[in-house]
Amino acid sequence: MFPEWISSFPSWLVVGVFAGGCATVIIAGVFMIGGRLFPDDESGSGTGATRGKFNRRRGEFRSYFRVIEEPFIEDYEVAGETVEFYLSDHDVGITFDAQVYFVLDRTGIDTVLCEYEMPVRALGRRLPFEIPDLDPPSETGDTSQNSSVIAAYDKLGLPTTADTKAVRDAYREQVKTAHPDHGGTQIEFTQLQEAYTTARNHAEDTSHETVPRSN
Repeated sequence: MFPEWISSFPSWLVVGVFAGGCATVIIAGVFMIGGRLFPDDESGSGTGATRGKFNRRRGEFRSYFRVIEEPFIEDYEVAGETVEFYLSDHDVGITFDAQVYFVLDRTGIDTVLCEYEMPVRALGRRLPFEIPDLDPPSETGDTSQNSSVIAAYDKLGLPTTADTKAVRDAYREQVKTAHPDHGGTQIEFTQLQEAYTTARNHAEDTSHETVPRSN
């Protein structure tokens, strides 16, 4: 009865349906075999390299905190945001993420943003408490830090002698066009935030060095 039912359709329709079904099965088989022979590399070479650099960066900070004998907690949540390091004795967060830094900075929580180019020993000048004296950073470290500072001021259109007020004003002016809500891109906004933080920290450090302490 089944063959009689099929024979009631035109031969070209039967052949077309049969050929289409065979093609579908073949294509599905190719994808299955390909998926087994060439599985997706979830980590990816680029992602793996980035992760490796990030892990080495974290390792540098761990070593630094141990050298200065500063207790720390990793991946600690502060005010709803996760910081890479939390210095529990001083209630200070350390983050590599500019977005996290700005969120916590608005809450008044002591947070330090560490740019990727920043030598780890330069962190001591940014911490809001005294740390033991260490050997001065290497010349290579100084050069890297100076390049980062110069690039930050250039991004803001300022000389490296600009004070904190000038840095803040330049940031507020540029954020009007760099913010994604105002036509900018997320990359531009993040770069501006990082430049502002680097320049502001440098300006604050410079002002502290030039203002004499009262007796």
